Amino acid sequence: MTPTVVYETYWRFAAERQAIYERRLTDPVGPWTEDRILQTYKFTNAFRAADRVSQFLIREVQYGAGRSQAPIEVFFRTFLFNICKKIETWELLERELGPLTSDTSFFEIDRILTEAMTAGDVIFTAAYVIPTPKFDRKGKHANWIALLAKMLDDDDLPAGLQACGNLKEVYDKLHTYSGMGPFLAFQYAIDLNYSTLLNFDEDEFVVAGPGALDGISKCFTDIGKKVAPKEIIYEMVDRQEEEFERLGLEFNGLFGRRLQPIDCQNLFCEISKYARVAHPLVEGVAGRTKIKQHYKVHPAPLTKPFFPPKWGLKV
Repeated sequence: MTPTVVYETYWRFAAERQAIYERRLTDPVGPWTEDRILQTYKFTNAFRAADRVSQFLIREVQYGAGRSQAPIEVFFRTFLFNICKKIETWELLERELGPLTSDTSFFEIDRILTEAMTAGDVIFTAAYVIPTPKFDRKGKHANWIALLAKMLDDDDLPAGLQACGNLKEVYDKLHTYSGMGPFLAFQYAIDLNYSTLLNFDEDEFVVAGPGALDGISKCFTDIGKKVAPKEIIYEMVDRQEEEFERLGLEFNGLFGRRLQPIDCQNLFCEISKYARVAHPLVEGVAGRTKIKQHYKVHPAPLTKPFFPPKWGLKV
């Protein structure tokens, strides 16, 4: 593979995006960067687990005070949150139904989400396209609720996932279900692995999504068909310290935690977007030229982050 100019920008982006995150933890006002592109457009953090939605999932949905850590409950809450992957939707459900458990009525969940959509509320994330499982229910959310019911009532999936030997086996089980395409099944596997339900190393397995494939195509030329995208991602994981040092970039990781394959995969997605402005002449396989989402400062300052306790990070 031959690196393009975007390859070095990948590492510079990762370092500056992480630096912004660290600055925001101590300075709620800013400015946090002089990079005009990062000032203008919305990008995820260098580490997926540090993103606002992931933080809510980990802190509140999975490990929140009073939340049961029984496997069925952890799976239920994680999966239900991920159906819409939107904090406001979860908060709406708990306002109406109280703390959500596996005993919560699926009918009532469906009703509340249907009423919200009828009122014009957006209940799904805008981060990526979520398909519809084939259960012949009216409304995308209703089909996902039907899928969750099947996983719990018919398949006892929480126990099945706990019997897996690695993250890929978890992914394989999720991937068998309608609506669970390769990228989405991988995202669910990672989120479940944050919880007490599973405890696998994130460096065991990765799936490159469409955005990552575009980013890879911008970072390298003459890749050829013999190099699998996952192998490129693993190579980025392995080379990170060497590349940051070579470019004179300060990068301390996430409280000492290295970039994992899921993070390098996400960074390829983000550099795909960033390069549309920074390197407009470098074309990717997706052919996109504009960044849709502009950056807006969230009114709430960043709170002390919370990561899976099993990671042992000293925050």
